[in-house]
Amino acid sequence: MSTDSTTARATGLAVALSPDGQQRIEEATVRRSRRLARREIVAEGLVGGGFVVAASALAATGPSRADLPWGALALLVVCFAILARVRFDVGAGFTVPTQLLFVPMLFLLPAQIVPAAVALGFVLAGVPDVVRRRLPPGRLALRLGDSWFSLGPAFLLALHGGGGARVADWWLYVAALVAQLAVDFVACWVRDTLHGDAPSPREQLVEARWVYTVDALLTSVGLLVAFAAAGRPALTVLVLPLAALMSMFAAERRTRLDHVIELSQAYRGTALVLGDVIEADDAYTGDHTQGVVALALDVAAAMGLDGTGRQRVEFGALLHDVGKIAIPKSIINKPGPLDDEEWALIRTHTVEGQRLLDRVGGLMRDVGRVVRASHERWDGGGYPDGLAGEEIPLEARIVACCDSFNAMTTTRSYRRAMSVDAALEECRACAGTQFDPAVVDALLRVVRPDGAA
Repeated sequence: MSTDSTTARATGLAVALSPDGQQRIEEATVRRSRRLARREIVAEGLVGGGFVVAASALAATGPSRADLPWGALALLVVCFAILARVRFDVGAGFTVPTQLLFVPMLFLLPAQIVPAAVALGFVLAGVPDVVRRRLPPGRLALRLGDSWFSLGPAFLLALHGGGGARVADWWLYVAALVAQLAVDFVACWVRDTLHGDAPSPREQLVEARWVYTVDALLTSVGLLVAFAAAGRPALTVLVLPLAALMSMFAAERRTRLDHVIELSQAYRGTALVLGDVIEADDAYTGDHTQGVVALALDVAAAMGLDGTGRQRVEFGALLHDVGKIAIPKSIINKPGPLDDEEWALIRTHTVEGQRLLDRVGGLMRDVGRVVRASHERWDGGGYPDGLAGEEIPLEARIVACCDSFNAMTTTRSYRRAMSVDAALEECRACAGTQFDPAVVDALLRVVRPDGAA
């Protein structure tokens, strides 16, 4: 079960975190360490309270307290709590391997009381963190909302009459898994809506797909445990060594994830330092660059680029003029028109910029390609490579259009700034020749959201 889900770019379970995913991980980490905000209290009160009502109603249809298997219940809850403390990063979110115990609980306990047992196990798992002051006590209440997934399977098995695990009932187990994922999906969406940050159902499914994949894979192991422990619930403790093994892998994976985030922050720091170098080297270029970054990010968002694309746009816009530090200041600040030789030298700045970023390596190599192509034209008449149309990276097309618009609306040493409307008209006129028409359309929507010209 996942208690925080975030966005990631994934191929199987080997995941390269997107910038959005990194941000959501950092936000979730901070959120888990602070007290509940007022909106969170209301949201979790509704979600957790709804679970308590539903779980209590289901438990009321089960055996009386005197008939409950208290020894098995206590053992399974403790084992479940141990598994719930094994946090395994999957994608940019995390899951806990409680499916290994949740499935056997459905067969070794009266199904009607399983949701209550699951909630108790989750709360018990958080107690050590509260004692060590790593978790505010109020956040234990969130564990009730995390338990909604258990209601679907428990209701189906209670309706079926309970009993031990039987191979002939495979269809029931498939239906129970589907019910578990469906209830969890709806509960998460309602919870996020109440928190005010609900993604669309499609976005939520993309975020949760690997968590649900892990749950589905662990279900088969949980069924094996249920078959083996039928009539002998003490055998469920044999899953604990597996939990210990997963905990070791989880710790290693978390370390690697921390390194990925740390490396990403280092790249951002490098980009910002280079941006400061540009600004210190030439005040106009620095101010112009900041304007291009802000506009380019808005245009990228309007075009629906994902977090990785927006990051390349941001860094590409920030560093698109970094190669100018290799150009003599007498040419950069020349008050009049440049001659052919001076223009030829100016046009080397994109290649110089890519060369500099290639030396940084990693993510900056991708940004270097954006910088190199930031003066290409849609019709193929740009420099340095004469790329045309979609041969030009989309991020570079965005930077090129925003760079030109910002330059037109900024006063230079040799001309006054154009009005915004005049600059927009010029961009329209150049759509399909100098600029990508789709980028121009997005620029118009950003600068004139009301549609006025």
